[in-house]
Amino acid sequence: MRSVKSLFSQLSCGSHRSVKIDSPNSGSDKTNLSANHNIENSQEISGNHSSLPLMQVTTEKMSNRNRDFSEKVVLITGSSGGIGLATAKYFARCGAKVVINGRNPVAIAKAAEECQCISPKKYRALQMKADVTKEDDCKRLIATTIDQFGKLDILINNAGAGAFGSIYDPKLLETLEHMINLNVKSIAMVTQMAVPHLEKTNGVIVNISSTLSFKPNVHFMPYCVAKSAVDMFTKCIAMELGPKGIRVNTVNPTAVRTNFQAATGAGEILDGVLKHLEQTNPLRRIGTTEDIVNAIAYLTSSESSFVTGHSLVVDGGSVYV
Repeated sequence: MRSVKSLFSQLSCGSHRSVKIDSPNSGSDKTNLSANHNIENSQEISGNHSSLPLMQVTTEKMSNRNRDFSEKVVLITGSSGGIGLATAKYFARCGAKVVINGRNPVAIAKAAEECQCISPKKYRALQMKADVTKEDDCKRLIATTIDQFGKLDILINNAGAGAFGSIYDPKLLETLEHMINLNVKSIAMVTQMAVPHLEKTNGVIVNISSTLSFKPNVHFMPYCVAKSAVDMFTKCIAMELGPKGIRVNTVNPTAVRTNFQAATGAGEILDGVLKHLEQTNPLRRIGTTEDIVNAIAYLTSSESSFVTGHSLVVDGGSVYV
């Protein structure tokens, strides 16, 4: 196995999906380091050269002020675990009607139950087992959402995954095709089918990309290529859909700790990555799912009504190191 040092010597970033950190078929519901701990703002975290205040909040402590999503219908792909689940729970808490999508029925049901428990009006989340790389599943996902709720206000294209690959990999083309199908074509399919409904609501689309979309990494080349395509897809359709009243943006996270690491066997590698990021990024801490959710919340709220075609980087400044 590659050493952490050699593998991530130039790695300052990687989305929630790098090395399959997070996935729609995630089965666990522990989404981050602080999931079972009440971390207060006054705590500190040590870095290489300093000790800095740790500003970390859980979704339970996120401010709902000025972000009322009451009666909004929100579809989040890959939302049965990790960042997707944290996002679904945030919107549920803010009064939205959410659609939980994934490939693991047990995880989907558990996520839906959690969302209903924290919904102010106890709305039942729509449970949708669907593989977003399959056209028929995408059609069923959108059609069922509209049948159930009558509209669609917000689409979060969160499902995706990462994989190792370099020019010397004999299976490079196979890996590249898989990354494109999972991270790009799936977004294009779901978005194309959702647009007619989003036009009716002046809707919002947020695509989850990665800082690896613009910072090359030789070990994740197929993933970098795919996420670069996501960024450009976002910019192009933002121009096209703007006159229709639809805003489209990306959130570009660095690697964050989610429940999917242990499930994929990537936990040991990611522990090394996260330790490296904690020691080298300017904020000297590891990113959390809540950091990503806060960015998504902003881009889907009225506070960002004049923002479209933008890539919002959430990485603690890692891209500058």
